[in-house]
Amino acid sequence: MPERIRKVGIITKRQPLRAPAILRGLTRWLSRHGIQHRLDRQTAAVWRPGGDAGAGEDRGALAAWADVILVIGGDGTLLSVARDIGPSRTPILGVNLGSLGFLTEIPLEGLYPALTGLLAGRFTVRRRMRLKAEIVRGSVSLASHEVLNEVVVSKSAIARVLDINVDVNGRFMTTFKADGMIVSTPTGSTAYSLSAGGPIVDPSVDAMILCPICPHTLSNRPVVMPDRSRIGIRLAENHGDVHVTIDGQVGSPFLPGHEIRIAKSRHPLRLVQLPDKDYFEMLRQKLKWGGRVR
Repeated sequence: MPERIRKVGIITKRQPLRAPAILRGLTRWLSRHGIQHRLDRQTAAVWRPGGDAGAGEDRGALAAWADVILVIGGDGTLLSVARDIGPSRTPILGVNLGSLGFLTEIPLEGLYPALTGLLAGRFTVRRRMRLKAEIVRGSVSLASHEVLNEVVVSKSAIARVLDINVDVNGRFMTTFKADGMIVSTPTGSTAYSLSAGGPIVDPSVDAMILCPICPHTLSNRPVVMPDRSRIGIRLAENHGDVHVTIDGQVGSPFLPGHEIRIAKSRHPLRLVQLPDKDYFEMLRQKLKWGGRVR
């Protein structure tokens, strides 16, 4: 990060009813403070419905230009931005438009206090581990993804229980009998993995979480592995309609003979954290810790 923020990239969720007013106020505020700003193409189109989306920038180019990227939306919006900017080192500040955001921690009403703190240098940049997931068939690479939350192997609604072979560092681990398998980062431990019974892992911990979905053997439990692990996943037999999903947003068929190879990415994501934000405070707020269970 530069010592002073001078250039801000802006990306918003596709919300035509709310986004234009938010963007008008935000861009005026940034201009008054002498901060250059640019929009991505989606945001430019939302700001001026029916207008020229070409007024915005490709997200990769926006990340290369900006000192920081401001993402206004929800966790899904931030996940898509993380995927689109690839290995960029530009940090992201997430502002939440919804009700539950583990990545977009700042509520909309906290936008301008957060920006004031950002311009004053009252922030830190936290690295969030990502995974590299590659789908291969033999020696042929079919797809490769940078993953912030999780890789999921799952069946369709009518498919039977899956037999999933898992290797760790080239050695056979076991065959999981389950509805699917999640390989998660610590950041993703509060996403699908948590819903499937996986542990919450502090994002500063270097680890991967293997979490079977609805295992049909009681001894098949979530396993936390070192971040240096290399994980391979194959189907033990032909199960029909099975898919691989990346961060809940990108999917592809997982066919007999395919293998998913998962390892720690060399390109962590960088998130801006303000001094008044604390991970456990966020968990208490989002998960209602300490509140009455109704």
